Amino acid sequence: MRVIERIREDRVTVSCEMFPPKKESLLDNYKELAVRLAALGPSYLSCTYGAAGGTSDYTVELTDTINRQGIPAIAHLTCVSSTKEKVQTVLAELKARGIENILALRGDIPEHAGFPLPNQYHHAVELIREIKEAGDFCIGGACYPEGHPEAANMEEDLGHLKEKVEAGCEYLTTQMFFDNDIFYNFMFKALKKGIDVPVVPGIMPVTTASQVRRSAALTGSMIPPKFLRIVDCFGDRPEAMKQAGIAYATDQIIDLIANGVRHVHIYSMNRPDVAGAIMDNLSDIFVRG
Repeated sequence: MRVIERIREDRVTVSCEMFPPKKESLLDNYKELAVRLAALGPSYLSCTYGAAGGTSDYTVELTDTINRQGIPAIAHLTCVSSTKEKVQTVLAELKARGIENILALRGDIPEHAGFPLPNQYHHAVELIREIKEAGDFCIGGACYPEGHPEAANMEEDLGHLKEKVEAGCEYLTTQMFFDNDIFYNFMFKALKKGIDVPVVPGIMPVTTASQVRRSAALTGSMIPPKFLRIVDCFGDRPEAMKQAGIAYATDQIIDLIANGVRHVHIYSMNRPDVAGAIMDNLSDIFVRG
């Protein structure tokens, strides 16, 4: 099933995300994890493109496992570290396995001085165009409610985002944010720019104090003072911090739904217990599956 069909449904749904293993020896364990996440009844389940030291093959294997559970699966595809030939190989494999949905991403810039090589991509928009030409895929893209870290300003970032939509993105998923007003302000600016595809807010349940620092460093996300106070109070008590992080993410999602959002994506980080607890908190609010 094409994910855009789920996103356009007039009902409240929640989706989840997982990442693949670094080693092939762990692949069977991760397939079991995919089954457990699918059993929670998300509207769809996405799998990121490899992990440090991993390969795209694991992403293909896991999205195939998800599809077999009857849950729409999204395969992330990161292009900047891949040759165009490699991307075409992955697209052919996804198509052969009946995987219809791709989240097209640029990825981190390689550290080697020779980047980019002639057969490498520069930006996600190039990948989106190639996927569109390949046909038969529902293409999603990423967006940054606080602006891409490499963009000079929000106006420049929105310009690049509009290019991705015009190239073939059917929907967008946001980077994590911890203050919903940031999302609402972003939506106003995006619509003003003419970006009118569905935008799915991405929520990261932060359940450890170390996660807060890591999330801020990796994404540049603003951490609201009220969440910092939660970390100060519960950060040295793991179970209490986990419960508080789940409650905070639940509160964010409830506020989003109350303000008209119909589809929310949980960055569940291979934690079916955390995703399941949030979904249980919303059991009378959203429809599973």
